[in-house]
This record gives sequence, structure tokens and C-alpha cells, in this order.
Amino acid sequence: MDQNKVGSFIKELRKVKNLTQEQLAEEFSVSRRTVSRWETGNNMPDLDILIEMSDFFEVDLREILDGERKHVKMNEELRETVMKVAEYSNEGKKKMAKVTLIYFILGIISIVINQGMRFFELPSTFWIGFLEGTTSGITLAAMILGVLYITGAMAKIREFKLRLLKRK
Repeated sequence: MDQNKVGSFIKELRKVKNLTQEQLAEEFSVSRRTVSRWETGNNMPDLDILIEMSDFFEVDLREILDGERKHVKMNEELRETVMKVAEYSNEGKKKMAKVTLIYFILGIISIVINQGMRFFELPSTFWIGFLEGTTSGITLAAMILGVLYITGAMAKIREFKLRLLKRK
């Protein structure tokens, strides 16, 4: 797929409807800069947005992906399949955002507790030291897990673990 060709086609479709980048951005709930990136080929719209675009511009999804008109309508079965794939993709993104948010909140709570303990200058006892170390460790662990999850490394670790378990 040639992103530049797709971008040029999106720009052409936008101009045919006499829309500005700003108006198109509003239609798909994205920024004008995002539309600009699509049209220059620097970025591609998400699959669900591509499907909405095909409806909005009344063109076949394959035409958008190929960056040119084909004058062939996508059959309903294929359309439903693509919609299911888009929904599945969105569910994965939602799950990733939720897990990342949990790691972020856990890290913030740990930092607040740790800094609160230092602010109140609690006496130096074993349990206070233990709690300070634990909250620092939780903060670090939350950041590392968040990075691993966002980059996809966590999924690779999980797949590796499953392969190891199946061999035993």
C-alpha cells in the first residue's frame, strides 16, 4: 500500500466535497494536523476511520486503500468482516489504554505516599523504611510495566511464556 497515493486520494476526495482540512477533521473527530498527515502520506487513518471515510465519500474501502477509483462496490459480507476486524482492533486499544491507566494511577499513588512520608518527616524505623522502599519500588515497577505493555513487549513475553509452558 502506497501511503502517499492513499493520502493524495483522500485529499482529492476532500476537495471534491469542497471541504477544508478543518471540516474533514471535525467530521472524523481528529485534528486538522492529523488530516494533513494523512494527505501527505506521513500517517494512515485507523481502520475504523477508513471505513467511515468510505461511507462519507461514497467510495469502496479498497479504492481508498489503493488510492484510486475502481468503480466496484464492496460486497456486504466483506464489509461486515472488515467492521468486525475494526471493532476487534478498537477493543485491543481500549484494553491497552485501561491497563496503562491502571499502571499510571498505581505509580502516582505510590509517589504521593512516598512523598507524603518524607514531607511529614516520620521517625526512621524499620517499617517506615520498608514502606518508603516499597512505594519507590512500586513506582518503578509500574513505569516499567507500563512501558513494556505500551511497546508490545509484554505480549511477546506472554507468547514466549506460553510456548515454554506448552513444551513441558
